[in-house]
Amino acid sequence: MGHTRWLNDEEKRAWTAFTTAHALLYRRLEQQLKREFGLSGLQYEILARLSGAPGREMRMAELAAALVNSKSGLTYQIGQMEKSGLVRRRSCPSDERAVYAVLTEEGMTLLEQAAPGHVATVRELLFDALTPDQVTALADGLGAANRRMTEGPGAAGAATDEAGCSGADADVAVGVGA
Repeated sequence: MGHTRWLNDEEKRAWTAFTTAHALLYRRLEQQLKREFGLSGLQYEILARLSGAPGREMRMAELAAALVNSKSGLTYQIGQMEKSGLVRRRSCPSDERAVYAVLTEEGMTLLEQAAPGHVATVRELLFDALTPDQVTALADGLGAANRRMTEGPGAAGAATDEAGCSGADADVAVGVGA
């Protein structure tokens, strides 16, 4: 076995601060979304991603990759949201394996209602506690870590759409309520 590079005191402090802040923020966002709109955090993110995609639709495999979620987990969530009329699925005529999640008008309306409170909570709990330089450092640092995890060895690439069906790619911007 090789030599373990243990975290130094500043790295431990950063790691603990990151994991605690993530858990606390996620819990508060989940509570707010569930209480006010009956949505989970993942369901909100699905609506937000679809709202920013061309045609308000994305291939399911690309949406799962963009959300860092399993295909089966996304399929379950889309099924639940479909029952509520928030999304629908469509297939690709030229590739029966390709399935798209499509944001409905009902889903867009709910997102437009939920987004202001969601963004206000993110702003209040996270960004209002940071200076502009800290926000920049946070975005730069986490962006570099995200790139290492998505582009480095062993990273799974996003699904490609060889069939030529219209739809968005995994790099689509988040729409309403980012």
